[in-house]
Amino acid sequence: MRALSAQEQKTEKPRNPYYEQDIVHVLKHTKWILRSIGIWPTFLENGNMILPGFLIGACSLSLCFAVVPLSLHITLEEKDTTVRLHLLGPLIFCVVSLMKYWALAACKHRIKHCVVSLENDWKEVEHHKDRELMLKYGNFGRSLTLHCMGFMYTGGFMYDAVLQLVTGGYVDERNRTVKPLIYPTYSGMYNPQESPMYEMVYASHLMCGYVSYSVTAGACGLAAMFATHVCGQIDVMMFRLNNLVDLKNKTELDRRMIQIVEQHIRTIRFSATVETLLQEVCFLEFIGSIFLICLVEYYILMDWGSNTLSFVTYFVLLMSFIFNIFILCYIGDLLVEKTSNVGISCFTIDWYKFPTDTIRALIMIIGTSSNPAKISAGQIVVLNLATFVNILKTSLGYLSLLRTFV
Repeated sequence: MRALSAQEQKTEKPRNPYYEQDIVHVLKHTKWILRSIGIWPTFLENGNMILPGFLIGACSLSLCFAVVPLSLHITLEEKDTTVRLHLLGPLIFCVVSLMKYWALAACKHRIKHCVVSLENDWKEVEHHKDRELMLKYGNFGRSLTLHCMGFMYTGGFMYDAVLQLVTGGYVDERNRTVKPLIYPTYSGMYNPQESPMYEMVYASHLMCGYVSYSVTAGACGLAAMFATHVCGQIDVMMFRLNNLVDLKNKTELDRRMIQIVEQHIRTIRFSATVETLLQEVCFLEFIGSIFLICLVEYYILMDWGSNTLSFVTYFVLLMSFIFNIFILCYIGDLLVEKTSNVGISCFTIDWYKFPTDTIRALIMIIGTSSNPAKISAGQIVVLNLATFVNILKTSLGYLSLLRTFV
């Protein structure tokens, strides 16, 4: 089958007349998050590279502006172990967010490739039933993204704005009023308590918080969007496989079989690209979640019964971190299950009624599905529900160790 040129792809009429509204519906929230931090591929908006490049530079600078002074403050100025532990959580979160942000920025070309493939699949939808199956998983991925956004932005707003403003400033031993900062800074670099420096620092910390929460929500949104798209494609393929039995015409049977094999190959390649795209981000999320869940659990125990607002804030943040890693592990498990079911579907249909060459094609699909698609953390750990349980167990083990020695 001849590959279409770029000009032919532009002029060819899409088979799905509703593809534009379907794509907007599925991509809307993930696109909004990633576009706000300069990660969304600019070619999709017919724009230039100036604004995304500026956003990436500004977001990276805001994260570094929080990480470097906070690191120096913890290392050189703060002597209280308990306070250091309370500051270690925000520091780890910002460092992990910065590294995830750079990983996503470096993979923009892969994001572009995946989004183009996703749009082409929506354009090629022929039947109403196929569109229903794809919308089912598209809505599921959209729902996961919305829940992730809700948890992250709610917890972030409570920590960055509500908790800091309600806590307010305090008077130190030298009778000086110390204004609250989201991330305490090293006083040897500048004095953050003087105006207008205080307002500038606080605004940059708010931007740092927004970027951190957007990176986490955007990465989970990308994973959910691409993984659920693969699941939708697999369901469409299995639906077409089940309908092969009713075909009596040999020519039509061969044509449908070719379509199914081509779709399976496209889905496998798409899954491999998604795994390569997400492996660095998932590895950072995997490592960061273990320590962040442990530390936030420690903060909750310390504030139990003494500070209600702080307790509620940390509890919401804990739910956010647990939900984020749960999303990645759940869709990883779903991806393995769905891609494995292709081989089972090939075996359970009435394959013995097919001609010999069609049976050979089914054998090829069965053999390919024996190596299912997955989401891995740096090709070290496969993300599934068993991994999620192990993360919770490990964080609780570190919490027990922390309470023993501190």
